[in-house]
Amino acid sequence: MNEWPNGWSGDQSGNRYGRGSSGADPEGARAMPQVRRDAAPGYQRHEPPLPPSMSPRGGAGVPPQQSQGYDDAYDGYNTGQVYGGGRGGGGGHDDGYGGRPRPRWGRRIKWTVITLVAVLLVGSVATYFWADGKLRRQVDLSKVIDRPETGDGTNYLIVGSDSREGMTAADKKKLHTGSAEGKRTDSMMILHDGSNGPTLISLPRDSDVEIPSFVGSTSGKKYPGTGRHTKLNAAYAEDGPELLVRTVESNTHLHIDHYVEIGFAGFANIVDAIGGVELNIPKAFKDKWSGADFPAGKQTLNGQQALAFVRTRHAFAGSDLDRTKNQQKFLSALASQTATPATVLNPFKLYPTMGAGLDTLIVDKDMSLWDLGQMFFAMKGVTSGDGKSMNMPVSGSTGGNLVWDKAKLQQLVQQLNNDEKVTVSSN
Repeated sequence: MNEWPNGWSGDQSGNRYGRGSSGADPEGARAMPQVRRDAAPGYQRHEPPLPPSMSPRGGAGVPPQQSQGYDDAYDGYNTGQVYGGGRGGGGGHDDGYGGRPRPRWGRRIKWTVITLVAVLLVGSVATYFWADGKLRRQVDLSKVIDRPETGDGTNYLIVGSDSREGMTAADKKKLHTGSAEGKRTDSMMILHDGSNGPTLISLPRDSDVEIPSFVGSTSGKKYPGTGRHTKLNAAYAEDGPELLVRTVESNTHLHIDHYVEIGFAGFANIVDAIGGVELNIPKAFKDKWSGADFPAGKQTLNGQQALAFVRTRHAFAGSDLDRTKNQQKFLSALASQTATPATVLNPFKLYPTMGAGLDTLIVDKDMSLWDLGQMFFAMKGVTSGDGKSMNMPVSGSTGGNLVWDKAKLQQLVQQLNNDEKVTVSSN
């Protein structure tokens, strides 16, 4: 016979829990209030605390509990309130992952994107410093005296020299360069980059110019002008890039912002690095002096052929004037075919191309990679229809030297300085 009131089966001290009884409720349900942490400090409750008279810690007896199914507030084994929450409770559901946490794809994608951006950023910075370290900043334009005022836009003096630097005897023979000592200019161009599109102006090396007063690039000595006239390429041969810039500025009154020079070997190596340059040659021609031998039609020129193409002048009736047109045509095609995703996004092409050019490129001390990139894309714009290419206007010749048309030259320089659309023609 049960001697406890209301069907209790143990004493009020709780010493007989777990020994069984004749009560109607399961033993587990009766024992749950014993382990419930209703009085623990900081315990996160989801129901009101028990009154002191019913708290196990208060020494009171535990009233019998009615079985209320899996959702009962005191059924900690079923809901996970006591042991930290399980998925096997009565109200549980299967999420398809067998109890494992659901993959957080959004976070995975975010960190993948962040990682890729970081890799690209580090690679870009490393490439910049690598390329910047290869630039040979050897020309000091601060040595140029009596300079014209700076106009709108940017003017680059681009020079192709016949330097054999770094070439072996076999290279010289293969490229038909000869073995002349020193270096001279085979081509000179002014590239104007402005808001009305780029303008590329070839300066024939046989142009008749006056050598002005200048300061020697190495001696620092000032040489007064004597009115002496000579061919333009003689200025470079006499005292290098600084005197060439001084002579161009003095005879055109156009301020030169940057100087860029490349030799034979560098030119040929760039062409080979991008896999050749496709060009359409309208008429077949040969030249034993440059090694040129081209059929008519569309063809891809390698480095050796490209160098022969831009150096040929004896095969043309217009000699140096026709050669400058071919130089413009080829350089624009080279820039256009280099600035493509196939080259820029392919490190196996990009780095050899940049290395081939930067190893032999000589620039002024203020030239940055950004300036060089701007020049490159301006050159590309000449062939894309955004710009114009022309020869310096010539009015005649004297003693084998080409005389510039002074009226057209003045109008051309005015339009360039004001960054206006160039309307002057070569003829």
